[in-house]
Amino acid sequence: MNIIITGASKGIGFELAKNFYKRGQHHIIAISRNKERLNTLKVTCESININSKIDIIATDLNSILLDTRILLQSIKQCFKKVDILINNAGLLINKSFNMIEEEEKKRIFNTNFFIPAKLTEVLIPFFNNPSHVINIGSMGGYQGSSKFPGLSYYSASKGALAILTECLAEEYKEKQIYFNCLALGSVQTEMLDKAFPGYKAPLLANEIAEFIADFAINGYKYFNGKILPVSISTP
Repeated sequence: MNIIITGASKGIGFELAKNFYKRGQHHIIAISRNKERLNTLKVTCESININSKIDIIATDLNSILLDTRILLQSIKQCFKKVDILINNAGLLINKSFNMIEEEEKKRIFNTNFFIPAKLTEVLIPFFNNPSHVINIGSMGGYQGSSKFPGLSYYSASKGALAILTECLAEEYKEKQIYFNCLALGSVQTEMLDKAFPGYKAPLLANEIAEFIADFAINGYKYFNGKILPVSISTP
């Protein structure tokens, strides 16, 4: 399968790329702005399995909000059709509602909503039939879940991504482009550690990556347009 993963230089994205690669027979495009870490990912993957292929694209995804041509051309140089897109790149800023700055608000919504929406939009003509788009959401953006102080804009942006998932599933179901949103609970990553120093999450990045990879390959057969909570805690 031809697979695109954003936010692939660390955390869940890094582990996802490794997971797909070791399964064999996959061609992965790993996207992040951190070229050094992407190179580490490429070296790590290529030591695992010679039956897969990985290409890296080092770019700031904010650029596609102004001009999509450069990124699209880079993707087309790797493969012409897309089977799986995982919109994994995210931004978490823990700051009270009345203290968060305007620029921070824009960064959160750009990273968590507008960028995955734009990337999905430009790739629509290149999706295979069937294909599967996975939006990585959050329990913070899941209706009825526990909410936490300091995460108002983060949770709202993930909630918007979840609703977009439902809308696109309906809009593109006849083209066999399937959309699902995985609302993750806390996972031990650099992003979480930066926002909540000292907090220990119940799951590691490689553990949740195993689940996401399986779901990306097979989940569209059973789900479409669903916002699925992926958390071992309640509510």
